[in-house]
Amino acid sequence: MSATIKHIEYFLPEKTLSNEELQLEFPDRDISKMEKKIGVFSRHIVLENETALDLAESVCTKLFESYDKNKIDFIILCTQSPDYYLPTSACLLQERLELSNNIGAFDINQGCSGFIYALTIAKGFIASGVANNVLLVMAETYSKHINPRDLGNRMIFGDGASAVVVEKTETQNIGNFVLGTNGAGSQNLIVPNGGMKCRFDSNAETIIGTRNEERTANDLYMNGSEIFYFVSRQIPGVVEQALAKNKMELEEVDFFIFHQANEYMIKSLTKKLKIGQEKYYNNIGDIGNTVSSTIPIALKRCIDTNLVKKGDKIMLCGFGVGYSWGAVIVEL
Repeated sequence: MSATIKHIEYFLPEKTLSNEELQLEFPDRDISKMEKKIGVFSRHIVLENETALDLAESVCTKLFESYDKNKIDFIILCTQSPDYYLPTSACLLQERLELSNNIGAFDINQGCSGFIYALTIAKGFIASGVANNVLLVMAETYSKHINPRDLGNRMIFGDGASAVVVEKTETQNIGNFVLGTNGAGSQNLIVPNGGMKCRFDSNAETIIGTRNEERTANDLYMNGSEIFYFVSRQIPGVVEQALAKNKMELEEVDFFIFHQANEYMIKSLTKKLKIGQEKYYNNIGDIGNTVSSTIPIALKRCIDTNLVKKGDKIMLCGFGVGYSWGAVIVEL
């Protein structure tokens, strides 16, 4: 049994946060300089009472306007901002969408490589006969993890959700995967408090960073320089491994979609790989880094604007928190 990506949708919260608004909050910082490097000028942010599950429901409702929801026989929901520790958001989503009780549903916690991992599972389930039509949902509200006085992370991240249907097909349109993990880098992108090891601390002390950003151990911490070093060191080799595993040369790939971390990182990575500007996507200016949704959102936008077309071979590559990474070549 073979698998293909059949349908993609994405959903963004109504509320936006522009760099002009951030400049008013941080009058002593030169946000225009940061904007030029990061490449983000606006992002969508959930309201206080909105959650990742709400975004997941909204994007699936949008998808079902053009796809028969009764065909879905498995849900995989990727999020690092779940509504509850338990039950899983996927089970709650099944009820909200009024899907059949005869389907499987579970969450994965995987961050920026989450879509690649979810796609791996979906292909495996179809190949083994577990499911025929798998609904992959990526939904994140990283804004809830970020300290209001942490300008750097507020500049980078935006909230959003995406939904992708992976269907059984006669032709194999999803190639061979390369996956990897290096937990030694886990401390460089982490929310220290809130789990069972270190519970949320209402009296957590304020930590001042090297650029005067503020956070506590309850908030998201990202060591940007270490993350950049990890991507520069690790991901070019991952691309080469994915090419080899799919018996392809770099020139045979029609288009590349990397995790949309920020503009500087994508440009540096593609320059190192010698990928021409016309062959990769880099446009997160109006949405920011939406974590596990960046690749499906980018793919949807590329399809809608005819940057990619039916029959194209596209490399998808995600990387980040964990550290974890994954790459695959798909054919539209």
